Amino acid sequence: MNPEKLQHAISRLLTGQRLAVLSTCGNKGPYASLIAFHHSSDLRCIYFATPRATRKYANLLHDPRAAFLIDSRTNRREDFQQADAVTVIGRAEEFAEQEKQAAAASYLARHPSLEDFLAEPTTAFFAVRTEQFIFVSSFQEVFEFRVVNKPDTLP
Repeated sequence: MNPEKLQHAISRLLTGQRLAVLSTCGNKGPYASLIAFHHSSDLRCIYFATPRATRKYANLLHDPRAAFLIDSRTNRREDFQQADAVTVIGRAEEFAEQEKQAAAASYLARHPSLEDFLAEPTTAFFAVRTEQFIFVSSFQEVFEFRVVNKPDTLP
């Protein structure tokens, strides 16, 4: 699959799903959790919110590396041949309060029911700068796409 087609397939999958499995690693080892997410249109960032009193938050403070699994499964037998999945690998960075406005607005446009949750002072809002996408289609077709991000500023 050429890079342009691959980017389109990844974008279509991310746009079509509202939830992802987030994987983190901390002092107690690996941990996975279901989160609501949104992505930047250029695929350079994945946004999500979490209470600060969670294992995933503590894990990200310990080790900012993160991975998401986003897929199109429907829990039917056909998924083995028809579902697409993407693993998104990157580094998480919590937004400072004054920096999160534009990203939070796009996140809330996708998840309006989370407005009160995001406004809570105990909620952290993260951007994961994507580094790599691993896209799996038709059960065994695997394609990789790397992203070059600027390390100095959050979008």
